[in-house]
Amino acid sequence: MLHDLNSYIVARLLLAGFLGGLVGLERELRHKPAGLRTNMLICFGAALFTIISYEMAGNVGGDHTRIAAQIIPGIGFIGAGVVIRGRGGVVGITSAATIFVIASVGMAVGAGMLVTAIFATLLLLVALVFLGVAEERFGFHVRVMNFRLTTEDETVLPRTRQIVEDARIQPHRWHTHRGEEGMVVEFDADVTYSQERELMTKLAALKVRSDIRPV
Repeated sequence: MLHDLNSYIVARLLLAGFLGGLVGLERELRHKPAGLRTNMLICFGAALFTIISYEMAGNVGGDHTRIAAQIIPGIGFIGAGVVIRGRGGVVGITSAATIFVIASVGMAVGAGMLVTAIFATLLLLVALVFLGVAEERFGFHVRVMNFRLTTEDETVLPRTRQIVEDARIQPHRWHTHRGEEGMVVEFDADVTYSQERELMTKLAALKVRSDIRPV
């Protein structure tokens, strides 16, 4: 009954699950849309479909890539599901790209290109971990943030808008109203860490209280 299963197929499926799990763990720790189980299942599934494609073609004839070729549009559909557009920004591009690459890793494992799959996984982890840290450290990473500025002095409001523009920040949904603690300005903006620090420093000099939270 188990004539279709051998140790080589088992090893490839386990490796695909392991490599997908490594990448998925990094995504899970960063609280991204596609985490541990998603990446593990995608890599495992891509490897299984590739193996099935090869085995069916060998048993009944036909193109070895017929089934495997359908993985790419299927992964594109899943990747589109993690991309969200809202509140002036797009979220999930990196997660979608990760899904696309981890599916190719699974296909490589299924095709027997084990060393290539391992090497590609290491490169993917380097891009996600070390380049991600570099982006944050040098201020290249852009985040969508909500700013709430409060001041008791209404005369500084025009100066506040000028400071935001001088920091090369394009505000979205700029809204001014009176609150319990004075005049309140709220807006969303795509900012880097350096832009955020620069803005906070200049606003503090005007004695404007700033509350910032991710969108």
